[in-house]
Amino acid sequence: MKIALVHDYLIEAGGAERVLKVLSELYPEAPIYVALAKNGSAKAMFKDKKIIESKWAWLLKIGRMYSYLRGLIPCIWKSVDLRTYDVVITSCSGYVARGFKVKKEARVIAYCHTPPRWLYGYDTPTNAQDKWWGKLFMWVVGPFVRYFDFVSAQRVDVWVANSKEVAGRIAKFYRKDAKVIYPPVEVGRKSSDHSPKIAQGSELDYYLMISRIVGGKGIKEAAHAFKKLGIKLKIVGEVVDMRLGGQVESLGRVDEDTLATLYANAKGFVALARDEDFGMTLVESMMYGTPVLSYNGGGYKESVIEGKTGIFIQDTGVEAIREGIEKMEKTKWDKKAIVKWANRFARDKFEQEMRKIVGRGDAGVT
Repeated sequence: MKIALVHDYLIEAGGAERVLKVLSELYPEAPIYVALAKNGSAKAMFKDKKIIESKWAWLLKIGRMYSYLRGLIPCIWKSVDLRTYDVVITSCSGYVARGFKVKKEARVIAYCHTPPRWLYGYDTPTNAQDKWWGKLFMWVVGPFVRYFDFVSAQRVDVWVANSKEVAGRIAKFYRKDAKVIYPPVEVGRKSSDHSPKIAQGSELDYYLMISRIVGGKGIKEAAHAFKKLGIKLKIVGEVVDMRLGGQVESLGRVDEDTLATLYANAKGFVALARDEDFGMTLVESMMYGTPVLSYNGGGYKESVIEGKTGIFIQDTGVEAIREGIEKMEKTKWDKKAIVKWANRFARDKFEQEMRKIVGRGDAGVT
């Protein structure tokens, strides 16, 4: 059985790329087809893998042309020929990653992180949907890409969603049922058996947020609230177009050992995106026994248990965050119970379920 992997693109390392990494380790002989691959953290994850870019990659890699030329998405994927493969597993989200050429008898399995957020009105890192130029872009480009997105979705034999939230979007936009397989969450295992240094007493004085880039992840609201409340917040990831200060600190990108220590010593992990697809970093924090302050929406509702692994808030304003923090700090958390719950999202479960689907040889859930 000859297998190919497909992914939107390799630009920044995030949750979708970590899922792809596990898939590439499950099927080490499978090449990875992408629209483009830029040198950076994402491409570095696959330095030992065969990466094949689309013929449009040279153009898409100029500056941020991959974002501005989304109208070319149908052309990009139609140019990718996978007719020599028996099974194609596509890791798809914002750049569609479907519509490629396959032979009639081939099976196409889509692991969907979400239907394109920018195409269906969900928050995006740039919030372009709220700007006049973003609305104009969608008026011009949106109908063509939405049509391609829907038509290419019908060729998929098996849909797999990373959460019930995303399964609902697949049903809504593609009229397809999807099996839910939560993404593989693993922490500490990629570093050299590193045990995080556990702080004591007054050192446990900060909350933690993580995102590949500030935008639709609720980080601006959190930064504003924590700054106003005078509570220490550390942000890991790229921070753009934001004025920080006070008790809010941007750490940029950090290595695995540093991240492990940050997770283990945080008073709580903050996750405020209003319609998160799943939220792998939230579960990673739980794997260190760290409770979560979470907005009550999206995929968070599938991984947070009120009062057991975290606290839900109904809004992301200053007062709601203050009340949530007060509730968190009054709660006596059972760290072992938090870790035990988080382990249900561990990598081995993902691998077992995906192997079943790929090896089944039938259409499964369609």
